[in-house]
Amino acid sequence: MIGCVIRRAVFASAALCTALYGFAWGQKGHDVTAYIAEQHLTEVTAEAVGRVLDGMSPVYWANWLDNASHTPEYAYSKTWHYKNVDADKTYLTQPQAPDGDVVTAVRYNIGVLSDPAKSHEEQALAMKMLVHLVGDMHQPMHMGHATDLGGNRVKVRYFGRDTNLHSIWDSNLLESAHRWSYTEWQQQIDRMDDAEGVVAVGGNLDDWARRTQEVAARVYDETPDGSSLSYNQVARWAPVIEEQLVLGGRRLAHILNSIYDPGYTHRKNPSDF
Repeated sequence: MIGCVIRRAVFASAALCTALYGFAWGQKGHDVTAYIAEQHLTEVTAEAVGRVLDGMSPVYWANWLDNASHTPEYAYSKTWHYKNVDADKTYLTQPQAPDGDVVTAVRYNIGVLSDPAKSHEEQALAMKMLVHLVGDMHQPMHMGHATDLGGNRVKVRYFGRDTNLHSIWDSNLLESAHRWSYTEWQQQIDRMDDAEGVVAVGGNLDDWARRTQEVAARVYDETPDGSSLSYNQVARWAPVIEEQLVLGGRRLAHILNSIYDPGYTHRKNPSDF
């Protein structure tokens, strides 16, 4: 009887770990992305977002979808957190995922938010999803190989602990680089000047995703299976993580400003994302 209880506990623990490995950036990274976006909303957009979210901040909902995707109601969104590009494929030649991916999901939710015929409930759900998924699209391992489940099967050691490549990119590298709150992260890294900000939001979703996939390719090249990572790798990748978080936040703000503020200087037609 005791053996059965132990086995059930082990299996439950393994299932929990598997679920957690699917999370992008971990909670802190998603909070940072959402907060950066919030700081770059125009006044008109901020009011509109507040209405859609019933007065709650985008940060409040930044991590909601990671849990929701594991419930029956939102199980359809499980594949929406990533877009795999295998080593022998390119962004353009990789077959499309039949149930959708992070790029198609972001584009879909932009469409919902841009459609005045959609109900408040539909738009609120789309907003909660969009805030999370734009963050996912900038986590390199969420543009990783299908063959290794986005780095989940690439075994590495991190400061002497057995783990995997996806897991350390979710949270370990970020938290090892800086022990800041999400507001401190924004204050320290969100420092693009106006010209840099314009460049950061140029292009469309495919351009942004392709760039993240290029980062993922570098991560794979420098972190083969069995790698041992510590201080050198934290120093190597911290600037990349910081840049990806800033890009994710600025681009999320750009999407929302384009949807809600006709007077937004850099407005893009939402259908062109």
